[in-house]
Amino acid sequence: MPSGSDRNPIIIGGLPSQVPDFDPEETQEWLDSLDAAIDERGRERARYLMLRLIERAREKRVAVPEMRSSDYVNTIPTRAEPFFPGNEEIERRILNATRWNAAVMVSRAQRPGIGVGGHIATFASSASLYDVGFNHFFRGKDEGDGGDQVFFQGHASPGIYARAYLLDRLSERNLDAFRQERSRAPYGLSSYPHPRLMPDFWEFPTVSMGLGPIGAIFQARMNRYMHARGIADTSRSHVWAFLGDGEMDEPESLGQLTIAAREGLDNLTFVVNCNLQRLDGPVRGNGKVIQELESVFRGAGWNVIKLIWDRTWDPLLAQDRDGILVNKMNTTPDGQFQTYATESGGYIRNHFFGDDQRLRAMVEHLTDDQILHLGRGGHDHRKIYAAFKAAVEHRDQPTVILAKTVKGWTLGPNFEGRNATHQMKKLTVADLKGFRDRLHLPISDQELESGLPPYYHPGRDSEEIQYMHDRRKGLGGYVPTRVVRAEPLALPDDKTYATVKKGSGQQSIATTMAFVRLLKDLMRDKEIGKRFVLIAPDEYRTFGMDSFFPSAKIYNPLGQQYESVDRDLLLAYKESPTGQMLHDGISEAGCTASLIAAGSAYATHGEPLIPVYVFYSMFGFQRTGDQFWQMADQLARGFVLGATAGRTTLTGEGLQHADGHSQLLASTNPGCVAYDPAYGYEIAHIVQDGLRRMYGPDSENVFYYLTVYNEPIQHPAEPADVDVDGILKGIHRIAAGTSGTVPAQIIASGVAVPWALEAQRTLAEEWNVRADVWSATSFNELRREAVEAERHNLLHPEEEQRVPYVTRKLSTAEGPFVAVSDWMRSVPDQISRWVPGTYQSLGADGFGFADTRGAARRFFHIDAPSIVVAVLTELAREGKVDRSVLKQAVDRYQLLDVAAADPGTAGGDA
Repeated sequence: MPSGSDRNPIIIGGLPSQVPDFDPEETQEWLDSLDAAIDERGRERARYLMLRLIERAREKRVAVPEMRSSDYVNTIPTRAEPFFPGNEEIERRILNATRWNAAVMVSRAQRPGIGVGGHIATFASSASLYDVGFNHFFRGKDEGDGGDQVFFQGHASPGIYARAYLLDRLSERNLDAFRQERSRAPYGLSSYPHPRLMPDFWEFPTVSMGLGPIGAIFQARMNRYMHARGIADTSRSHVWAFLGDGEMDEPESLGQLTIAAREGLDNLTFVVNCNLQRLDGPVRGNGKVIQELESVFRGAGWNVIKLIWDRTWDPLLAQDRDGILVNKMNTTPDGQFQTYATESGGYIRNHFFGDDQRLRAMVEHLTDDQILHLGRGGHDHRKIYAAFKAAVEHRDQPTVILAKTVKGWTLGPNFEGRNATHQMKKLTVADLKGFRDRLHLPISDQELESGLPPYYHPGRDSEEIQYMHDRRKGLGGYVPTRVVRAEPLALPDDKTYATVKKGSGQQSIATTMAFVRLLKDLMRDKEIGKRFVLIAPDEYRTFGMDSFFPSAKIYNPLGQQYESVDRDLLLAYKESPTGQMLHDGISEAGCTASLIAAGSAYATHGEPLIPVYVFYSMFGFQRTGDQFWQMADQLARGFVLGATAGRTTLTGEGLQHADGHSQLLASTNPGCVAYDPAYGYEIAHIVQDGLRRMYGPDSENVFYYLTVYNEPIQHPAEPADVDVDGILKGIHRIAAGTSGTVPAQIIASGVAVPWALEAQRTLAEEWNVRADVWSATSFNELRREAVEAERHNLLHPEEEQRVPYVTRKLSTAEGPFVAVSDWMRSVPDQISRWVPGTYQSLGADGFGFADTRGAARRFFHIDAPSIVVAVLTELAREGKVDRSVLKQAVDRYQLLDVAAADPGTAGGDA
């Protein structure tokens, strides 16, 4: 492999501006030669010569500047195309059968009484791209490794199902259950790639636009990371991402291109299906999206292969001595090319070739029908093979193939290139007949006229099917296939958690630091220590994790080629090709993509990784919530830490950093197990249980979200009678009231627990109220269990009715109940229905702001005095105290005066 300096140059090309000319005479000779070429042969010839010189200079490793874009022709010239090893005639028949079955499956799904529809046109445009990949490139998993990872374009899923049907991986019954996942179970097929619903088939969920591209980049990067650290041999794995040109408008599609180039990910290929259409119309009607994308990818350091014209254009381009045809291709906008896809050969002759005599002469020998069938490169198997082969053989750069196609290709004039084609779900009998004729399939008119159109299978013993099986056998098995080979991990015993369970003594630490201390002990474990993958978006120091730099080190495939400014310090910044920490820069989206790739390694490569992603909680589920759904869809596992949590805890940062809602957002994700712990010993039990659930013998496809804070507090030692079951299920009592005669209950979570304990003391000393304090480690899990209990009761009225855990837990506690947290009230309100008594919640609803912790909590009325007044208010409502005390309490604690609040502790970034 080339050295880091060769693979990752600091200066990429660039024209010299201050370099002296040591041989002016030779320079003038070169300039005179160029002038002569222009004068004698014209500008087009001179342009060609310059391009050839640049090409040769690059071959000789001479630093010349990259061009932003090249001509609107194929990057690989005809003379450089490799031998095509397949049987093109058989592959054409296979593809025709696949095209037919994909369209018929969607059309049948739109039948009366079902009407679930589907998408036909996307696969129709990309079918040849997939077919060449399946027949010649995509590696399966039968050889014991992870094979290739293929991110299929979501809307193309019907074609992938149709091919699986030909290979007997799916039955006709499966195809007829497309988009009927529950009503036709167990035969139902998901609308799009979806591992959670089809865990033995799909690997990567991709239909949420933009997540496929970023997921593929970080999957390729994770492959290199695992190989560098000796966890799995991924040297033969190639990552393919099939994308749409309209999809490239999403910021996630392009936002992380540079990391792939910077790390030389030549194990990654993007295939962008440029059918020039979005869902409603042209992608760039007045422009040229392929040229635009070429500029973007070249600028980001990618190898770009344009695949624009099929072989029927080769003779015309060969006679284009003046460059007039290439110029016409360069200057025709995409909107016009889309129109050409829907018009006649005569129209194309008049409008594309007609405005220049030299162009007209080029096609004089062609009939209108021949002109009509001058095709796009993305439908030509030989051209596609050449592009794919060049991509996998290219070194030191990721590759993007920009393949021009026609949306709805082969579906007939009512579909091809039409603005509405994406939403068209059903073919008429006339459409079906034309489609059948185009594909040369032996299906009679009667079969098409007498009910639902039939599927077509050439027979299990046919030449086509045997060819398909042979190709997949040669490539290591069927794709897509998801296989879980990972064995359960040998997990640490209780001793590993002992330090955190002892509490912090006289020292005050934040829950973030308590977690970091535990993580450090876990990473020392001989069995699982190496499997931890630390991920943070340029904030390790913020979370007190710079202590990991010297030992775990930051992963960089190039190592550290400079002297760190803090090299003499104990916690110096250290980069290493075998580093354990992923430092993805200021990109929550990139970090979450790393999290997903690491969290699904147990299935992708059969080697479990334990990702620990730590971030500002405000920027977690809010900014990258769609990716957390992708994580759940992909059945990924791991720990997500929402650090600096809470609406009022991160002093001074203000509105944009004040998270009072990520716990609520987390509650919407069925794959997320969310906790809001207050103390280190709670964290210890939660993490231990998370490792068991995700990596033990009966592993579950969930991930854990823990919100941790930056406010230092004293952590008590784990009590002898600790209620582990309560901690894990969501609520346990941490302090029973010991004085006072009027009973009440305070439920608090996370950083609010110390406020609740202070309120408990005040209520006893000043108001004769005996309040118990409960730590609600997870309002989310309490609600989830209660909802499941009610669902069971609804459907099984004849059985003994289940009582939700929170109801049982609080059944002997005498209310009223007041819940408080640093979250909006909707978080504790999740359990109000099941609390056996009068229930009131306090929370930080509204926008955050910069101020002292005390002032912010007084403003939101969640501090200890506010809790006291809330408890008294509920007791007054129940007639247990006189209402006159309420005004006394409000005045005594100056609840209406934000400035009167104790400012509280300051600092404590970790």
